Amino acid sequence: MVTSIDSTLEGLRSSTRNSLTGGSGGGGFRRLLIGAAVLFVFFFVIKPTVAYIEPGHVGIVIHRGGGGVDPQPLGPGFHFRNPAMTAIQEYPTFMQTLVLTKDATEGSPNNDEINVNSVEGQPLSLDVSMSFELDPTKVPALYSTFRTDVTTIAHGFIKQAIRQALQEVVGNEEIAAILGPKKAEVVTRTQTLLQKKLDAYGIEVRQFTLNEFRAPKAVMDAISLKNVMQQQSLTAQNELQKNTFQAQGDSIKAAGRAKAILAEAEAQAKANDLLSRSITQTLVQYEMAKRWNGQMPQVTGGAMPMMQLPGASKPE
Repeated sequence: MVTSIDSTLEGLRSSTRNSLTGGSGGGGFRRLLIGAAVLFVFFFVIKPTVAYIEPGHVGIVIHRGGGGVDPQPLGPGFHFRNPAMTAIQEYPTFMQTLVLTKDATEGSPNNDEINVNSVEGQPLSLDVSMSFELDPTKVPALYSTFRTDVTTIAHGFIKQAIRQALQEVVGNEEIAAILGPKKAEVVTRTQTLLQKKLDAYGIEVRQFTLNEFRAPKAVMDAISLKNVMQQQSLTAQNELQKNTFQAQGDSIKAAGRAKAILAEAEAQAKANDLLSRSITQTLVQYEMAKRWNGQMPQVTGGAMPMMQLPGASKPE
């Protein structure tokens, strides 16, 4: 279809050029009139019957005769239409990002921050952003509901949906938890809730981000002080636990050394007992006999020899 339209347009342009550059006299004037007529037909008769939809968009066919909106959107490319009975409204289906912030240099020049209350009842101001796409098959229904462009829908209906979702999630959490351990959970829960609210309109949430968080200064100071005290307490607990482990380790080492000494003493005592019970007079005499060189001790004073030989009589 696109090739056929391009060919027709090129033929019209060629006819016009030929008419304007034709011969002189009446023939040239006639060709000029024909060219003007062709241009008139093209711009005022043919062109309005052709609609071109840009890539990344869909066309919504609006029936002027009271038939409402065609439920089937037009895809990118050329389309023939009846200009007297229909109008075409283009809607983007590519990914868009809605930025809601207090900063006038982002998003819109207005203050678009989201204001909610925490579970303590404290006022909170949030800067958020949401990336979304439109389901092409649901765009006609979206237009039928709002009858306006996507930008207006985003800064109206979608912004209100974001505020409601954040209030439902943030309103059940403490400020300190939102700023700290539960921030990622708050973002995930809010995005899930948003998708449920927007799904019926064909608005698909691709990403939701919590960019900045503002609370009353007194509340932020109290949270900072609490965090410092908790950190100090944690440091003290870690130091105490470290000292406790070290003391337990020293105690275990001391007990081990004492046990080893006791075991050694008991072993020595048992050895001494066995040794004392095994030493007899006969054993002593035997050991002395093994070491005797056969000479009598050279002593005076009537000393008795330590070893008695068999058959020897004691001196008188």
